[in-house]
Amino acid sequence: MSALKEKTVKGMFWSFSEMLSSQLINLVVQIFLARLLLPEDFGLIGMTTIFIAISQSLIDSGFSSALIRKKDISESDYSTVFMFNLAVSISIYFALFASSTTISVFFKEPRLIPIIRVLSTVIIINSFGIVQRTMLTREIDFKTQTKITIISSAISGVIAILAALVGFGTWALVIRTIVGQVIQSVMLVTHNKWIPTLKFDIKSFKELFGFGWKILVSGLLNTIYENIYYPIIGKFFSATALGFFTNAQKMNDVPSKMLTQAVQKVTYPVLSQVQDDEVTLRNGFGKALRLISFVSFPLMLCLAAVGEPLIKVLVGEKWIPSVQYFQILCFSGMLYPIHSLNLNVLQVKGRSDLFLKLEIIKKIIGVVSIVLVLVLGLGISGLLWAQFVTSIISFFINSFYSKEMINYSMFDQIKDMSPIFLAAILAAGVAYSLMYFLHISDILLLLVQLITGLSTYVIACLLFKIDELHEMRDIYRLLVKP
Repeated sequence: MSALKEKTVKGMFWSFSEMLSSQLINLVVQIFLARLLLPEDFGLIGMTTIFIAISQSLIDSGFSSALIRKKDISESDYSTVFMFNLAVSISIYFALFASSTTISVFFKEPRLIPIIRVLSTVIIINSFGIVQRTMLTREIDFKTQTKITIISSAISGVIAILAALVGFGTWALVIRTIVGQVIQSVMLVTHNKWIPTLKFDIKSFKELFGFGWKILVSGLLNTIYENIYYPIIGKFFSATALGFFTNAQKMNDVPSKMLTQAVQKVTYPVLSQVQDDEVTLRNGFGKALRLISFVSFPLMLCLAAVGEPLIKVLVGEKWIPSVQYFQILCFSGMLYPIHSLNLNVLQVKGRSDLFLKLEIIKKIIGVVSIVLVLVLGLGISGLLWAQFVTSIISFFINSFYSKEMINYSMFDQIKDMSPIFLAAILAAGVAYSLMYFLHISDILLLLVQLITGLSTYVIACLLFKIDELHEMRDIYRLLVKP
């Protein structure tokens, strides 16, 4: 196994471990909080989600991607980015503080005013650790990031549960977010021991921003689109309905974002190292595509199949309305890692202009679909089905330029992924059908469905001669070797 491949595998393992541990901790915390709090409490926080998410994108402004891609980094580059992040974060905080009343009027929720003003402090807190995290990512050091994430998630989760137990309500969710971000930033700064020179270099800024601004606009479009459902549901439906959607989204995020972020964080710096070697780049991309499909397709499809008993067992009967939302979101989430991988190719090749162009096209399609659903009155489920259709269209758009960049067309990708998809569909279908034949307790049904689905998938992979099954075995051996 080549040094680059070994480095990639280990980087992917630690990145995946970071996401897995973080998301599993978040899931456990989410389960406790869902049982202690009301859907309305989650709905109130959901109303603030898009504003915090947009703010975080503005602070980074594409500089992290620019720093990761740049081959020779100077101290002034890091300090310039740090100073910019801090200045923008402070400006955004005061903008949100002043806008909190207007936001509360829009949602007709006066309780949002203090929530926004306190929760927005995470924007400033986060700005202190962005550069340090970027440094670790450049070094493909996800082991350290994993430790930091686990510790911050666990401590903030325990504190939030205690706050919910003593009656803090919605504020328990606010406390969780702030405490988690404080711990992460402190640990990142402490570990790196990097101190900014407080020097802002105009030349460095122009160079980094020249690449990063297109990533910034693309990221903003993506952030707005991904979070647009929160204000739409909060405005046109109710805080309780938004709470059901928020819970479904949070549970879907565990596997979906875990895979997507792991792919994005590892493949980008690794592929950037071979950006000038087209053959190696294409082979690395193909290998990553097949491996991530091998994991993503069965995972998301089987989760959709076991959605009802899963929700009942984890968070209780009061959250049953969120089951259908969760299932539809799983279908969309299945393709997210594939989107991320294709877009990474554009960034590696320095085509942030094309990256931006594609994001604009996809978001126009997405907004049109949302408007049509609202006009036709198809409800929240209609919005999510439209998101799924848009996700499929996005795959064709994202993969179109992969042929030009690395000679790996969308048809090549579909051909490589088809056997894996068929095996995953078969596994999910078998797991789902058990609901109609087995009349047993929810927890026992869930266990039987998961075991049967996994077994069916492994058998199907052997029958279809899917090589990634053996590749996963080799990866396991690499990871456990001394």
